[in-house]
Amino acid sequence: MYDILMLGHISKDVIQDPSGRQDQLGGPVIYASAAACRSGASVLVVTKASASDRDKLEIIHENGADLHFMESTESTSIHNLYENEDHERRIVTLLSAAEPFRLDEIPDTPAHIYHLAGLFAGEIPVDLIDSLSARGPVALDAQGVVRKRENGRLVSSDWESKHRYLPSVTHLKTDAAEAEMLTGCSDREEAAERLRTLGVAEVMVTHHSEVLLASEEGIHRASLTPRNLTGRTGRGDTCFAAYLAWRLRHNREESLRYAAALVSIKLETPGVFRGTPQDVLRRMD
Repeated sequence: MYDILMLGHISKDVIQDPSGRQDQLGGPVIYASAAACRSGASVLVVTKASASDRDKLEIIHENGADLHFMESTESTSIHNLYENEDHERRIVTLLSAAEPFRLDEIPDTPAHIYHLAGLFAGEIPVDLIDSLSARGPVALDAQGVVRKRENGRLVSSDWESKHRYLPSVTHLKTDAAEAEMLTGCSDREEAAERLRTLGVAEVMVTHHSEVLLASEEGIHRASLTPRNLTGRTGRGDTCFAAYLAWRLRHNREESLRYAAALVSIKLETPGVFRGTPQDVLRRMD
Protein backbone atom coordinates (compact mmCIF):
# COMPACT_ATOMS: atom_id res chain seq x y z
CA MET A 1 0.00 0.00 0.00
CA TYR A 2 1.63 3.25 -1.15
CA ASP A 3 0.73 6.66 0.17
CA ILE A 4 0.87 8.11 -3.36
CA LEU A 5 0.86 6.50 -6.79
CA MET A 6 2.23 9.19 -9.11
CA LEU A 7 1.56 8.98 -12.84
CA GLY A 8 3.27 11.14 -15.49
CA HIS A 9 6.05 11.51 -18.05
CA ILE A 10 9.54 12.67 -17.27
CA SER A 11 10.78 15.46 -19.54
CA LYS A 12 14.14 16.36 -20.98
CA ASP A 13 13.74 20.07 -20.37
CA VAL A 14 15.34 23.07 -22.01
CA ILE A 15 14.87 26.06 -19.68
CA GLN A 16 15.48 29.53 -21.12
CA ASP A 17 14.89 32.82 -19.28
CA PRO A 18 16.49 36.28 -19.14
CA SER A 19 19.39 34.82 -17.13
CA GLY A 20 20.32 32.17 -19.72
CA ARG A 21 19.68 28.54 -20.76
CA GLN A 22 19.78 25.23 -18.86
CA ASP A 23 19.28 21.64 -20.02
CA GLN A 24 17.99 19.33 -17.30
CA LEU A 25 15.85 16.32 -16.55
CA GLY A 26 12.45 17.44 -15.32
CA GLY A 27 8.78 16.65 -15.40
CA PRO A 28 6.30 16.82 -12.52
CA VAL A 29 7.04 13.29 -11.27
CA ILE A 30 10.72 14.16 -10.73
CA TYR A 31 10.05 17.19 -8.52
CA ALA A 32 6.88 15.86 -6.93
CA SER A 33 8.25 12.47 -5.90
CA ALA A 34 11.25 14.09 -4.20
CA ALA A 35 9.06 16.47 -2.19
CA ALA A 36 6.61 13.73 -1.19
CA CYS A 37 9.24 11.15 -0.24
CA ARG A 38 11.30 13.62 1.75
CA SER A 39 8.11 14.52 3.61
CA GLY A 40 7.69 10.94 4.75
CA ALA A 41 5.32 9.56 2.12
CA SER A 42 5.82 6.25 0.33
CA VAL A 43 5.61 6.85 -3.43
CA LEU A 44 5.37 4.72 -6.57
CA VAL A 45 6.21 6.64 -9.76
CA VAL A 46 4.67 5.24 -12.96
CA THR A 47 6.28 6.68 -16.07
CA LYS A 48 7.13 6.08 -19.74
CA ALA A 49 10.30 7.03 -21.58
CA SER A 50 12.74 5.84 -24.20
CA ALA A 51 14.85 2.85 -23.17
CA SER A 52 17.92 4.98 -23.82
CA ASP A 53 16.84 7.36 -21.04
CA ARG A 54 16.10 4.73 -18.40
CA ASP A 55 19.43 5.22 -16.62
CA LYS A 56 18.55 8.90 -16.11
CA LEU A 57 15.63 7.81 -13.90
CA GLU A 58 17.92 6.60 -11.15
CA ILE A 59 17.23 10.02 -9.62
CA ILE A 60 13.73 8.79 -8.77
CA HIS A 61 15.21 5.99 -6.62
CA GLU A 62 17.71 8.43 -5.13
CA ASN A 63 14.82 10.63 -4.07
CA GLY A 64 13.24 7.68 -2.23
CA ALA A 65 10.46 6.56 -4.59
CA ASP A 66 9.84 3.20 -6.22
CA LEU A 67 9.63 3.18 -10.02
CA HIS A 68 7.40 1.36 -12.50
CA PHE A 69 9.05 2.01 -15.88
CA MET A 70 7.49 1.42 -19.30
CA GLU A 71 9.29 1.81 -22.61
CA SER A 72 8.15 4.37 -25.16
CA THR A 73 9.42 5.02 -28.67
CA GLU A 74 10.78 8.35 -27.45
CA SER A 75 10.90 10.44 -24.29
CA THR A 76 9.07 13.70 -23.76
CA SER A 77 11.21 16.80 -24.30
CA ILE A 78 10.00 20.36 -23.75
CA HIS A 79 11.48 23.81 -24.38
CA ASN A 80 10.33 26.40 -21.82
CA LEU A 81 10.89 30.07 -22.64
CA TYR A 82 10.23 32.36 -19.65
CA GLU A 83 9.95 36.00 -20.62
CA ASN A 84 10.20 37.31 -17.04
CA GLU A 85 12.22 36.40 -13.96
CA ASP A 86 9.13 35.47 -11.90
CA HIS A 87 8.42 32.46 -14.20
CA GLU A 88 4.67 33.12 -14.10
CA ARG A 89 4.25 33.08 -17.90
CA ARG A 90 6.07 30.96 -20.46
CA ILE A 91 6.12 29.90 -24.09
CA VAL A 92 6.27 26.12 -24.27
CA THR A 93 7.36 24.08 -27.28
CA LEU A 94 6.95 20.30 -27.38
CA LEU A 95 10.07 18.82 -28.97
CA SER A 96 9.02 15.16 -28.59
CA ALA A 97 6.41 13.17 -26.66
CA ALA A 98 6.32 9.78 -24.97
CA GLU A 99 3.28 7.62 -25.62
CA PRO A 100 0.08 8.19 -23.58
CA PHE A 101 -0.73 5.98 -20.62
CA ARG A 102 -3.37 3.25 -20.77
CA LEU A 103 -5.39 1.95 -17.82
CA ASP A 104 -4.16 -1.62 -18.34
CA GLU A 105 -0.56 -0.38 -17.94
CA ILE A 106 -1.10 1.15 -14.51
CA PRO A 107 -0.19 -1.28 -11.73
CA ASP A 108 -3.15 -2.53 -9.72
CA THR A 109 -1.43 -1.24 -6.62
CA PRO A 110 -3.48 0.26 -3.77
CA ALA A 111 -2.63 3.84 -2.79
CA HIS A 112 -4.11 6.51 -0.56
CA ILE A 113 -3.84 9.09 -3.39
CA TYR A 114 -3.56 8.72 -7.17
CA HIS A 115 -1.61 11.77 -8.31
CA LEU A 116 -2.03 12.56 -12.03
CA ALA A 117 1.05 14.67 -12.71
CA GLY A 118 0.69 15.37 -16.42
CA LEU A 119 2.64 17.77 -18.61
CA PHE A 120 0.04 18.26 -21.34
CA ALA A 121 -3.42 17.12 -22.44
CA GLY A 122 -3.57 13.58 -23.80
CA GLU A 123 -0.53 12.30 -21.91
CA ILE A 124 -2.90 10.99 -19.21
CA PRO A 125 -6.27 10.40 -20.97
CA VAL A 126 -9.05 12.07 -19.00
CA ASP A 127 -11.11 8.88 -18.77
CA LEU A 128 -8.45 7.58 -16.38
CA ILE A 129 -9.77 10.09 -13.83
CA ASP A 130 -12.98 8.13 -13.42
CA SER A 131 -11.21 4.77 -13.45
CA LEU A 132 -8.65 5.74 -10.80
CA SER A 133 -11.17 7.60 -8.63
CA ALA A 134 -12.92 4.24 -8.23
CA ARG A 135 -9.69 3.04 -6.55
CA GLY A 136 -9.18 6.07 -4.32
CA PRO A 137 -8.85 9.87 -4.14
CA VAL A 138 -7.45 11.51 -7.28
CA ALA A 139 -5.11 14.52 -7.26
CA LEU A 140 -4.92 16.37 -10.58
CA ASP A 141 -2.44 18.95 -11.83
CA ALA A 142 -4.40 21.26 -14.14
CA GLN A 143 -1.51 21.68 -16.58
CA GLY A 144 -2.16 18.09 -17.67
CA VAL A 145 -5.57 19.07 -19.07
CA VAL A 146 -5.26 22.74 -20.10
CA ARG A 147 -1.98 22.56 -22.07
CA LYS A 148 -2.67 21.35 -25.62
CA ARG A 149 -0.48 20.67 -28.64
CA GLU A 150 -0.91 23.18 -31.47
CA ASN A 151 1.60 23.22 -34.31
CA GLY A 152 4.46 22.12 -32.07
CA ARG A 153 3.62 24.55 -29.27
CA LEU A 154 1.94 23.74 -25.99
CA VAL A 155 -0.81 26.33 -25.67
CA SER A 156 -3.07 26.61 -22.64
CA SER A 157 -6.84 26.99 -22.97
CA ASP A 158 -9.96 26.13 -21.00
CA TRP A 159 -10.72 22.49 -20.27
CA GLU A 160 -13.97 21.72 -22.05
CA SER A 161 -14.62 18.55 -20.00
CA LYS A 162 -14.14 20.15 -16.58
CA HIS A 163 -17.80 19.84 -15.59
CA ARG A 164 -17.72 16.15 -16.51
CA TYR A 165 -14.53 15.14 -14.69
CA LEU A 166 -13.86 17.55 -11.81
CA PRO A 167 -16.49 15.91 -9.55
CA SER A 168 -14.21 12.83 -9.58
CA VAL A 169 -11.19 14.88 -8.44
CA THR A 170 -10.45 15.27 -4.72
CA HIS A 171 -7.37 17.54 -4.94
CA LEU A 172 -6.89 20.02 -7.83
CA LYS A 173 -3.79 22.14 -8.32
CA THR A 174 -3.62 25.13 -10.65
CA ASP A 175 -1.31 28.09 -10.96
CA ALA A 176 -2.76 31.60 -11.07
CA ALA A 177 -2.90 31.71 -14.87
CA GLU A 178 -4.58 28.30 -15.12
CA ALA A 179 -7.16 29.21 -12.48
CA GLU A 180 -8.09 32.31 -14.47
CA MET A 181 -8.27 30.27 -17.67
CA LEU A 182 -10.60 27.70 -16.12
CA THR A 183 -12.93 30.24 -14.50
CA GLY A 184 -12.50 33.56 -16.31
CA CYS A 185 -11.75 35.12 -12.92
CA SER A 186 -8.46 36.91 -12.22
CA ASP A 187 -8.98 36.99 -8.44
CA ARG A 188 -7.26 33.84 -7.16
CA GLU A 189 -9.56 33.34 -4.18
CA GLU A 190 -12.72 33.69 -6.22
CA ALA A 191 -11.33 31.44 -8.96
CA ALA A 192 -10.52 28.72 -6.41
CA GLU A 193 -14.02 28.91 -4.96
CA ARG A 194 -15.58 28.68 -8.42
CA LEU A 195 -13.56 25.54 -9.16
CA ARG A 196 -14.61 24.04 -5.84
CA THR A 197 -18.28 24.49 -6.72
CA LEU A 198 -17.68 22.15 -9.67
CA GLY A 199 -17.21 19.29 -7.20
CA VAL A 200 -13.55 19.37 -6.13
CA ALA A 201 -12.98 18.90 -2.39
CA GLU A 202 -9.73 20.93 -2.29
CA VAL A 203 -8.43 23.48 -4.82
CA MET A 204 -4.85 24.74 -4.59
CA VAL A 205 -3.74 27.86 -6.49
CA THR A 206 -0.02 28.61 -6.59
CA HIS A 207 1.49 32.05 -7.19
CA HIS A 208 5.01 33.41 -6.86
CA SER A 209 3.97 35.21 -3.66
CA GLU A 210 1.74 32.63 -1.95
CA VAL A 211 -0.15 29.37 -2.11
CA LEU A 212 -3.90 29.36 -1.54
CA LEU A 213 -6.29 26.53 -0.70
CA ALA A 214 -10.08 26.50 -0.98
CA SER A 215 -12.11 23.79 0.76
CA GLU A 216 -15.32 23.36 2.75
CA GLU A 217 -13.47 25.08 5.62
CA GLY A 218 -13.05 28.25 3.55
CA ILE A 219 -9.83 29.83 2.29
CA HIS A 220 -6.37 29.17 3.73
CA ARG A 221 -3.29 31.11 2.53
CA ALA A 222 0.41 30.74 3.16
CA SER A 223 3.12 33.12 1.95
CA LEU A 224 6.22 31.98 0.10
CA THR A 225 9.42 33.26 1.70
CA PRO A 226 12.38 32.38 -0.56
CA ARG A 227 15.59 34.33 -0.15
CA ASN A 228 16.27 33.92 -3.88
CA LEU A 229 14.60 32.29 -6.89
CA THR A 230 17.37 30.20 -8.44
CA GLY A 231 15.30 27.01 -8.05
CA ARG A 232 12.08 28.20 -9.68
CA THR A 233 11.64 25.25 -12.05
CA GLY A 234 9.35 22.65 -10.46
CA ARG A 235 7.82 25.10 -7.98
CA GLY A 236 4.20 24.05 -8.45
CA ASP A 237 4.90 20.32 -8.64
CA THR A 238 6.95 20.49 -5.43
CA CYS A 239 4.33 22.52 -3.58
CA PHE A 240 1.42 20.27 -4.52
CA ALA A 241 3.22 17.04 -3.65
CA ALA A 242 4.47 18.41 -0.33
CA TYR A 243 0.89 19.34 0.56
CA LEU A 244 -0.50 15.93 -0.44
CA ALA A 245 2.17 14.08 1.54
CA TRP A 246 1.70 16.14 4.72
CA ARG A 247 -2.10 16.17 4.36
CA LEU A 248 -2.17 12.38 4.79
CA ARG A 249 -1.57 12.89 8.53
CA HIS A 250 -2.22 16.59 9.23
CA ASN A 251 -4.98 19.16 8.83
CA ARG A 252 -5.37 21.47 5.86
CA GLU A 253 -3.98 24.64 7.41
CA GLU A 254 -0.82 23.01 8.74
CA SER A 255 -0.33 21.09 5.48
CA LEU A 256 -0.57 24.28 3.44
CA ARG A 257 1.92 26.06 5.69
CA TYR A 258 4.21 23.05 5.42
CA ALA A 259 4.00 23.05 1.60
CA ALA A 260 4.69 26.79 1.42
CA ALA A 261 7.72 26.48 3.69
CA LEU A 262 9.10 23.47 1.80
CA VAL A 263 8.76 25.07 -1.63
CA SER A 264 10.31 28.28 -0.28
CA ILE A 265 13.41 26.25 0.63
CA LYS A 266 13.37 24.49 -2.74
CA LEU A 267 13.15 27.84 -4.59
CA GLU A 268 16.54 28.82 -3.20
CA THR A 269 18.43 25.95 -4.89
CA PRO A 270 18.10 24.51 -8.43
CA GLY A 271 16.83 20.95 -8.70
CA VAL A 272 14.56 18.89 -6.49
CA PHE A 273 13.95 19.48 -2.78
CA ARG A 274 16.70 17.72 -0.81
CA GLY A 275 15.90 18.81 2.75
CA THR A 276 14.13 17.11 5.65
CA PRO A 277 10.80 17.63 7.42
CA GLN A 278 12.80 19.15 10.29
CA ASP A 279 14.21 21.77 7.89
CA VAL A 280 10.69 22.61 6.81
CA LEU A 281 9.31 22.79 10.34
CA ARG A 282 12.09 25.18 11.31
CA ARG A 283 11.21 27.33 8.31
CA MET A 284 7.55 27.31 9.36
CA ASP A 285 8.58 28.70 12.76
